[in-house]
Amino acid sequence: MMINVNKTREMLIGRTLKVCISPVVLNSQPVQRVDTFKLLGVHISNDLKWGQHINVILSKAASRLYFLKQLKRAGAGTGDLLGFYNAIIRPVLEYASPVWHSSLTVAQTESLEALQKRAMRIIFPHLDYSGSLFIAEADTLEGRRERLVQRFFLHNVLNETSYLHYLLKSQELSQDIVNRLRSSQTYYYYYYYYY
Repeated sequence: MMINVNKTREMLIGRTLKVCISPVVLNSQPVQRVDTFKLLGVHISNDLKWGQHINVILSKAASRLYFLKQLKRAGAGTGDLLGFYNAIIRPVLEYASPVWHSSLTVAQTESLEALQKRAMRIIFPHLDYSGSLFIAEADTLEGRRERLVQRFFLHNVLNETSYLHYLLKSQELSQDIVNRLRSSQTYYYYYYYYY
């Protein structure tokens, strides 16, 4: 396999290593070592936290709010504004969310929700956030991400034809093991249907 050294990056994942590790060398050239990189639109950092990724998507979505405001000033109807938000802004806030949703901090979750609140205030200026979500027949971003994660898990892990299904134990855990777990609650999943 021919590897292009200029397009290859090396990342050491985890806490700062006390031992100096020499960089990988390909074709007598050292591979550039990075702390973060973008893979398929997701910004991954070596500490496996999502601060940079959330900042990037918030910035991208906030810049698109400008166009929502311009459409509002131009006299676009509520349906058109809502359609623009659903098609252009919200996908940016939810892209690849099954990867990063469960690792968000409370502050990151709130900053994502604040952006949707700003959009709803533009579309429905005389309603509060919950009222605008009711009229728009929408849900909070956190609720949507939860359903996306559950749907991903159902289709890609619990599905017996999935390549990831083999990771699940086919046998029941003994009661002795369950009692030693931090939380012995059974995982319940629900089917959500999207129309």
